[in-house]
Amino acid sequence: MLCIIHGYLLEGSGSNLWTRCVVESLCMEGHTVQLVCQEPYPEIYDCIAEAYRYHLDGTVETMLSRAVPYPGKCIMHKPQLGDTLPVYVWDKYDEYPNVVPMVELDDDAIESYVETNVRVLRQVVQRHGVHAMHVNHAVLMSVVAQRVSAETGVPYAIMEHGSGLEYACKPDVRLRRMATSAFTDAGHLFVHGEEMRHRIETVLPDVPDLNAKFSVLPLGVHTAQFEPVPRERRREKMGRLFVELSELPRGRRPEQLVAMLDDARRAGDGERLRNVLSSVKYETKAPDADLEEKLQQVDWEHDAILLFVGRLISAKGIQSGLAALPLLLAEDAGIRLIVVGHGPLREPMEAFLWALEHGDRELVMRIVESGRMLEGDPDGAGGSQALGKVKWFYHDLAARGELDRYFELAQEHVRGERVIFTGYLTHHELQHLFPCCDAGIFPSIVKEAGPLVFLEALASGCFPLGTYFGGMKASIDAIADLFPPEIAAAMKIDPLDTVADIVSNVSLALRFGVRYKDVLSRTAQSRYDWTSVGRKLAHELDALGSTRHGSTAVASK
Repeated sequence: MLCIIHGYLLEGSGSNLWTRCVVESLCMEGHTVQLVCQEPYPEIYDCIAEAYRYHLDGTVETMLSRAVPYPGKCIMHKPQLGDTLPVYVWDKYDEYPNVVPMVELDDDAIESYVETNVRVLRQVVQRHGVHAMHVNHAVLMSVVAQRVSAETGVPYAIMEHGSGLEYACKPDVRLRRMATSAFTDAGHLFVHGEEMRHRIETVLPDVPDLNAKFSVLPLGVHTAQFEPVPRERRREKMGRLFVELSELPRGRRPEQLVAMLDDARRAGDGERLRNVLSSVKYETKAPDADLEEKLQQVDWEHDAILLFVGRLISAKGIQSGLAALPLLLAEDAGIRLIVVGHGPLREPMEAFLWALEHGDRELVMRIVESGRMLEGDPDGAGGSQALGKVKWFYHDLAARGELDRYFELAQEHVRGERVIFTGYLTHHELQHLFPCCDAGIFPSIVKEAGPLVFLEALASGCFPLGTYFGGMKASIDAIADLFPPEIAAAMKIDPLDTVADIVSNVSLALRFGVRYKDVLSRTAQSRYDWTSVGRKLAHELDALGSTRHGSTAVASK
């Protein structure tokens, strides 16, 4: 019996998506999986057969019990934590009024969180005959698995997804010590690839015999969901998206955007501008109220569709894509950019776009100079530096005497309707949108450990462009030999010159990428389907359990 331990939700991207997809693939293969997580709506996920809530007073409440359409099943266990949820990067969680970056928690709060989870995991392991545990992230749930393993003898593996190292272990010596201890006692350390392996070696150098514990477990994608569609069927595919959207609660209303832009153009300085942009209140984890109306304006058969998917923070690089637009549109007026995601940089970037369109150069530069201050420092890095890549791009244009022409092209070609901000979408919706797009741009300015959006673009036949470092570099290099050198080069966005590279590479991607849709899709099917990832995880955890106990583990079929 396998147990997967994840401290957060199943909805969303990153490690949430990884957990959901791996559990689904294991259930498809006939496994019974015990899952410890914080998902409040288990009924949404059809692989979850049973779900239980563990209250602080020791009582256990049944949340769900039903049959599932899989050979196997997932049994979910949700520890109740009280008001506080420790996180890496602040985000909104409806169930928790006190969401706190774990670096800001005192020792007592950390210990309370760990012990609350230990009490639940101990019960799960003992009652369900768990023979091996898999835990996500360097801290804090790794410490939970470590303590339960010490009590029960059940071994555990850890998979770091990136945030635990970057936003917890690096800045906080307490958490770094905890991670070092948990990694020391772990039987296995799964990594997406060499980038994550290098990060672990750098941040946690004191783990004994570290290299002997690593095992590569690649990222995956549900290739059956993300299938390419020809242009003539894109409207039909969008119709399926509209069906998915019809039952969803909605976020920002169009009149809120109008009011915000009106206030933003009158804001005098950076601090006033920040107050204006941060005062727009709505449910951020929901699609926009008028999303269908905006998407219906697209000529899906003829427009060249670019897609950005990610949290709207400067680290993900959406600012580089928008800064490239005046030059892209001057070359091809049929380009549309669809921006999927939520985050504190959304309103600043919409104001930036409005300023480009209306020739308000002063507002453009105020936004660029204000930078991170406008998004409230969401990644905890500190400071209020400018949007550096955009600022450098403008500086370079000015040095060549081309900045005035840039703003003239912006006013001539940029139109609000050419860029569609969708609000928050899950993969239930993205599986219909991705295949209707021609190219995906993922211009992160920080190294991604393992960008799942790259694989979803591959499976959809959507030509991917990403910043050529970290996990994105590894992903591009892994498939580069399938294409002519100039086509493979178009996938690579220079980390030092992201805006200029988007301008030059998008044109090539749109012109030639369509010829390789089938190659992209077939590559995803053969190398990255979640089923193969789940099989490898189960095999290695079974082997870990049998090694520790000195006997052959029985697979949980």
